[in-house]
Amino acid sequence: MDQDTVSISRRALADFVRAHRLRLTPAAVGLAAGARRRTPGLRREEVAQLSGISATWYTWIEQARGVSVSPGALARLCATLRLSPAERAYLFELAGKRDPAMPPSPGTMDAPPALVAAVNAVGSPAYLLDRLWQARAWNAAAAGLFTGWLDTPAGDRNLLRYMFRNPGARTLVVDWEDRARRLLAEFRLEQGRHLDDAEMAALVAELRRQSPFFRAAWEEQVVVEREGGLRIFDHPTLGPLQFEQVAFNLASRPEFKLVILVEIQGATPHIKS
Repeated sequence: MDQDTVSISRRALADFVRAHRLRLTPAAVGLAAGARRRTPGLRREEVAQLSGISATWYTWIEQARGVSVSPGALARLCATLRLSPAERAYLFELAGKRDPAMPPSPGTMDAPPALVAAVNAVGSPAYLLDRLWQARAWNAAAAGLFTGWLDTPAGDRNLLRYMFRNPGARTLVVDWEDRARRLLAEFRLEQGRHLDDAEMAALVAELRRQSPFFRAAWEEQVVVEREGGLRIFDHPTLGPLQFEQVAFNLASRPEFKLVILVEIQGATPHIKS
C-alpha cells in the first residue's frame, strides 16, 4: 500500500471514528450527562477509558496520525462505539487489521445448490472458484472450453495446479507466461488476506516445489487486483477463441468467486452450452 493510500485510509478512519463518537450519548454507555458538555456525544477521553486504550492513542486515531493499535484494542473500540457488524468490518478494513472475531477461513466446501444453479443458468462459459481457487461449479460451456481442467469426469479442479502443472494449459491459453504470472499475482493478493490459512499456505508450498516457473514467479512478489479483460485461447478442436472475462465476488458468500467469459461477437466461434 503506497503512502497516499495509507494517508487516505487514516483520514477515513479518523472521520469514521469521530462521527460515531459524536453520535453516542453518555446515557447510552452508562455515563452521567453532566452540565458542562458543550458538544454532543462522548469526549475522546471517555471513549478511550471505556475502550481500555490510551487517551493519547485514541486522540492520534482521530487526528489521522500514524499510530498502530492492536486488533484487540480495535475490537474494544468497536464495542464502545456500538458498531454494527458491517461498521465493525469497515473499521478493521480502514485500520488494516484482521478482526479477531472473524471466524477462521472455512474448510474446503461444496457450493450451495443455488449457486450451482446460477452457474448453469449462464449461457457463456462460467465457473465458480472457492478461496483456494478450486472449481466448485461450472457449466457445460466452461467444460467445453477448458480442456484438461473442467471437461473430465474426475480430476484436480484447482485452477493454479491446472495453469502451472498441466501441459495442456500452455497450449490452450495464449500468452501463457503472461497470463500465468498475472493469475499468480492476483492469487498472492488473496493469500495475503488469509496469512493464517494453513490450506492456502500448503497449496503455495506444494506448487513452489513442483513448478519451477511458479516458484520463480512467486519470488517476484508481484501483487495485483483480480480483474477481467480479454482472454484468448487456442482450442484444440475449435481453434482461436476470444472472450471478455468478468469476475464477481459474491456478497452473500465471499469465499466464492464467479467468473464468466463473454464471447466477443464476430471474433470467435460459439461454444454451445
